[in-house]
Amino acid sequence: MKIEQIKKHLSTAETVNFELQNGTIVPEHFHVTELGVVTKHFIDCGGIIRFEKVANFQLWNANDFEHRLKPTKLLNIIKLSEEKLGMEDLEIEVEYQAETIGKYDLEFNGKNFVLISKQTACLADDSCGIPQEKLKVNLAEASTQNACKPGGNCC
Repeated sequence: MKIEQIKKHLSTAETVNFELQNGTIVPEHFHVTELGVVTKHFIDCGGIIRFEKVANFQLWNANDFEHRLKPTKLLNIIKLSEEKLGMEDLEIEVEYQAETIGKYDLEFNGKNFVLISKQTACLADDSCGIPQEKLKVNLAEASTQNACKPGGNCC
């Protein structure tokens, strides 16, 4: 999800709720402690220089159980970030505490914003020497119903 998309959802929302991809709801007393632009300038394992830029939201749970972030408040934080940081219509990456700080993509399911788990990957698989995955079959579990039988004219 990009900045313009979240602003569109927030403009009609009555509440701001986040949930994890597995359906676990982020406690409703969360705070957005940071909203910024994160840039990453790096070289991949194939020698290609890359540059990434995302809008970063950091969610945090505190002990103030009565706290509720309203859609208008989050919209104002986003607008302030656009003005002060020159934030563009970037993809949003959300940081949220799990065993360590987790990074998530963001989607909207019509009711809640959903934190979608991110995965690492090789960006240069064509030059990295990683073989294509092959279909793994457990021969012990393979069906023998349609196996060739002597005289069955299948071979």
